[in-house]
Amino acid sequence: MHQRNLRSVDLNLLVVLEALLAERNVTRAAKRLGLSQPATSRALGRLRAVLGDKLLAEGAGGYSLTPRAVTLEPVLKSVLTEISGMLDAQPFDPATAQGRIRLMTPDLHAAGLLSPLLAQITEAAPGLDIEVPPLQEDPLSALENDQIDAVIGVMDTARSGIQRRALFDDRYVCLLRAGHPAIRQGFSIDDFLACDHVVVAITDVGPTTVDETLAGQGLTRRVRVRIPSFLAAMDMVSRSELVMTLPETLARTADVKRFAILPPPMDLPGFTMSLLWHKRYQDAPPHIWLREAIVTAAASIMSDR
Repeated sequence: MHQRNLRSVDLNLLVVLEALLAERNVTRAAKRLGLSQPATSRALGRLRAVLGDKLLAEGAGGYSLTPRAVTLEPVLKSVLTEISGMLDAQPFDPATAQGRIRLMTPDLHAAGLLSPLLAQITEAAPGLDIEVPPLQEDPLSALENDQIDAVIGVMDTARSGIQRRALFDDRYVCLLRAGHPAIRQGFSIDDFLACDHVVVAITDVGPTTVDETLAGQGLTRRVRVRIPSFLAAMDMVSRSELVMTLPETLARTADVKRFAILPPPMDLPGFTMSLLWHKRYQDAPPHIWLREAIVTAAASIMSDR
């Protein structure tokens, strides 16, 4: 789109283009924009004429982006974000705000933070819907592609364009049912290894910190159960002799009458929970509010320890 013909171009087409590239489907883009499918199809035709590119290429599995569209997508997101911020002169009021918050937690460690955070957001901003989308292999790419608003997880570094703020330090503990025989024996490393273990595995990427630490000492444990659900794992621990090693902030959410929380009988490294977001939203009032809400929720967790 050249500057010489900018006056002849309907700049509203940029909003349509952003939806088309994000949805990769005319019908879904139309629904997202509140337009009819024929109107969105006509807009796609005009965009193709202006840009001299098909933008969406039809294939066996549906539509895919052309190389030109792939190049345009991040630039377009940045431009529209800047324009939106320029036009939005009203201060952000969470009590009246409407929209959607998209958070991604790529590992188990953030689970203890989600409950107080979601409670805080739903009370302060009743018009905001909260979505925790399925995990992706690379959550930072989801930030870059504007698929999510923030990532909460154990990430000590962030690549260019991604901002990071440390929330709190955490450590691992062991969760056993109340009255577990290993508790009476003092819960030594031998007791730990003699027990069967349950591991909450949200992804299958690499060994756990516990198994890496044991391997460094030439030791192994028996992982009897791998399961993606924390609540299911806790229920299994409460009804069996299984042991679960998990972040302390998460263990503290368990019913103290049903469980015992013990320090692990080996030195496990601690970790830092962090908040990450894209720099395009660094100064956007809704995102500033969201980040402060996350920081406040994190502080409330630490005050309860």
